[in-house]
Amino acid sequence: MNTRLAIVCLLVLASKCLLAEELRAGVAKIDITDRTGPVNDPCFAKALVLKNGDTTAVLVTVDAVAIGEIGRIGNGFLATVRGELEKELGIPPASVVVNASHCHGIIRADTAQLVIQAVKAAAANLVPVKVGAGAGSEHRISENRRLLMKDGTQVDMRRAYSMPRDEDVAAVGPIDSQIGLLRLDRADGTTLAVVYQFACHPIMNPPSKGNSADFPGFASKVIEEALGGGAMAFFIQGCGGDINPVRYKEVTRPADAEPLGAMLGANVLAATRQILTDDDAVLKVSSEVIAVPRAADYENRIASIEAQQKKLLAALKPTNINFKTFLPLWTQHKLSPDFPSHYSQSYLHDEAQDRKAIAQLDADNRALVDNYLANIEIMERLTRLNTNLALLKRHLAQTQAAEKPVLDVEVCGLRIGDFKLVTFPGELTVEVGLNIKSLSKDPHAFVSGYTNGYIYYTPTIPQRTNTGYAQEDCDTLVAPEWQKIFEAKALEVLKDLAN
Repeated sequence: MNTRLAIVCLLVLASKCLLAEELRAGVAKIDITDRTGPVNDPCFAKALVLKNGDTTAVLVTVDAVAIGEIGRIGNGFLATVRGELEKELGIPPASVVVNASHCHGIIRADTAQLVIQAVKAAAANLVPVKVGAGAGSEHRISENRRLLMKDGTQVDMRRAYSMPRDEDVAAVGPIDSQIGLLRLDRADGTTLAVVYQFACHPIMNPPSKGNSADFPGFASKVIEEALGGGAMAFFIQGCGGDINPVRYKEVTRPADAEPLGAMLGANVLAATRQILTDDDAVLKVSSEVIAVPRAADYENRIASIEAQQKKLLAALKPTNINFKTFLPLWTQHKLSPDFPSHYSQSYLHDEAQDRKAIAQLDADNRALVDNYLANIEIMERLTRLNTNLALLKRHLAQTQAAEKPVLDVEVCGLRIGDFKLVTFPGELTVEVGLNIKSLSKDPHAFVSGYTNGYIYYTPTIPQRTNTGYAQEDCDTLVAPEWQKIFEAKALEVLKDLAN
C-alpha cells in the first residue's frame, strides 16, 4: 500500500511540474536599412524568442531578399548568427529559424551582428504568454506569374522582358490566399506578437523609389499601430516563388506597395481578433539536413534554347520600314482598313490604273506592317530566351564547380501551440505549398521557403520540365525529382510536430 501511495504521489507531483511549465516569449526588432542611398521605408530584423522548460526556439524575420547567396546577406550569415547565439545564450543552432521576406531592399553590411543583438534583447525580456493559431484570407493582392500557353508551354511575367501575346495565353496558375496566423498574448490579455505567413513576392516598390520592405513592411505597420501596446508583427514568406503582386506589369500608374500592405494588414487584424488564446505551452523545433539532386540537364536545355534562337533569327523578315514609318502606317490601316492610304475619293477614280496603283500600295504596306509586327514578336521571344539562357549558363557553371551531385539543404519544423511551420531554403512555388497543406489535413500547418539558406527557385515537376522557359525553371539548381523528396519530408516533419 505504501508503494502504491508513493507512486500516486510521484504521478501527482510530475503532473504538477508539467502544469507549472509555461511558455514564455520575448520580442525585439532592429532597423537594418542601408541609409547611404534613398529610403522609402525602413527594413527590419525582428526576433521572437520562445522558451518552455529546456526547449528554446528562435524565429527571426528579415526584410531582405534571401538568407545568403544573393543580396547583402552572405553565405556565412546563418553560421555566424547561430554560433554567436550558442556561445552567448546557449541556444542550440538547430533551434534558430531565419526567414527572409524576399523584399529587394538593401540592408546594412553588419546585419548579422544586428540580428544577434535583436535576439539577445528578445531573450532578455521573456514574459509568460498564451497562444492561439488560426488562418485568414487575402486574394486581392497577388497573382500567379506563370502563364500556361495554348501550345502547352509556360512563360512567366517579369520586368526583364515582355508579356506574350494575349491570344496565345490559355490560363494562369493558382495563388494561395491563405494567411497563416499565430497570436501570442501576455498574461494581461494584451498582444505581444502576431506572426502572419503569406505567399507573394514583395517586389511592388521599384528600386527607383528607394529602399523598402515592400508590402510586408506596410502590412506590419498597420498591424502594430492598430494593436498598440508594443505588439510586434512578424511576416513570414510562404511559397511565393511564382506569385507576384497583382498588376505587377501595369505601366499606367506608379507601382506602389503600400495599398497592398494595407489590405493584407487589415485582413490579418480581422482574422487575428477571432483567435482565442490559451495556456497551450507546446513548443517544438527541429532541423534536418536532406539531400536533393542537382540538375543534370543544363546542357540539353541550353542547346534547346540556342536552337530556338537560331530558328527565330532565321524567321526575321525583311522590311522597308522602321518604327518611325511603321507606326503611322499601322495606325492608318487600323483606322481605315478600306481606305488606308488616302481619302476614299482616291479609290474611286475612273482610271483603272489609278485604282490598281493605290490598291497595290496598300497591299505592299500591309505586308511591310505584318513583317514588322512579326519581327517585334520575334524580338520579344528572343529577349525572354536570352534572359533565361543566361540563368541556365550561370547555374551550369555552379553545378560543374560543385563537389557532389546533390544539394544538402535544411528542413526545419516549428510548433508553437497549434501553429505548425515547415521550412525550406528554396523559392518554393505555390503549388508545392498547396500540395503539402492539402495532404497534411491540418488547418494550422503552413509551409515556407526562403528560410535558413537560399538555393534559388524550386519549381514543381511540370514547371521544372517546361519547354517554354521561365525564371522558375531556369534560375534553379535542382532536378525535377527534388519535389517528391521535399514534400515527403515536409509531411513527415508536420506529422512529428503534431504528435
